[in-house]
Amino acid sequence: MNYPKFFDDIEKIRLKDELSAFLGTFEDGVVEFSYLDVVKSAGHSCPTVAGAYLATREALKRLYKDELPKRGEIRVDLRESQTEGVIGVIAQVITNITGATSDFGFKGINGKFNRTNLLFFSQDIDSEIKFTRLDTNESVLVDYNPKTIKPAPKQMELFQKALQGVATSQELAEFGKLWQDRVERIFKSVDSVLTIR
Repeated sequence: MNYPKFFDDIEKIRLKDELSAFLGTFEDGVVEFSYLDVVKSAGHSCPTVAGAYLATREALKRLYKDELPKRGEIRVDLRESQTEGVIGVIAQVITNITGATSDFGFKGINGKFNRTNLLFFSQDIDSEIKFTRLDTNESVLVDYNPKTIKPAPKQMELFQKALQGVATSQELAEFGKLWQDRVERIFKSVDSVLTIR
C-alpha cells in the first residue's frame, strides 16, 4: 500500500481502553491510532480529516497531560448538526479515536464499557468541539481553521479539470500531490490552525 510518506511522521495518539484490556485485545488496554489509521477509515486524507485528528490529539493532551487518555470515557459535543457540512467526517474520526458514539455504538457488558450517549450534535457550546473527561468533568474547547494554510495556486485549476473529466493522468497525479501537500502543511502548523481553551 503506497501513501504519502509524511503520514508516518505524524505524532500518534495513545489511549488506554479498558474494554480492550478486558477482552484481551491489546496488552494492558493500550491502543495507538495513527493518522494512517483514520485515513483508512475515512477513505481519504483531506484538511477535514487532518483537522479532526489534530483537534482530538491536542484536546486529549490538554485534558490528560501526562496520563493516557481513557478511551470510552470521553464525552464529545459538536456545535453543528449531524447532517451539516463536513461534521459527519469529523464525528467519524473522533469516534474512531475516542470510542464516543451517540446511540449506535457498543452498549457495554453488564453495565460497563458503554460507548453510547457520549457523542452529541447541535450543542450550544462556544466552540466547534468540546471534549470532556467523564471522571473529572474537565473540558476543553476546540476550534479548527485551516484557511490560513492556503492551497497551491494551481490546485483549484487542476481540481476543476478533474471534476470536468478533462484532466490528464499527469494532471490528476499533480493535483493529488498538491492536495496532500496542503494537508502536510496543516500538520506542520498546529498553532495556526487550532485554538484550544
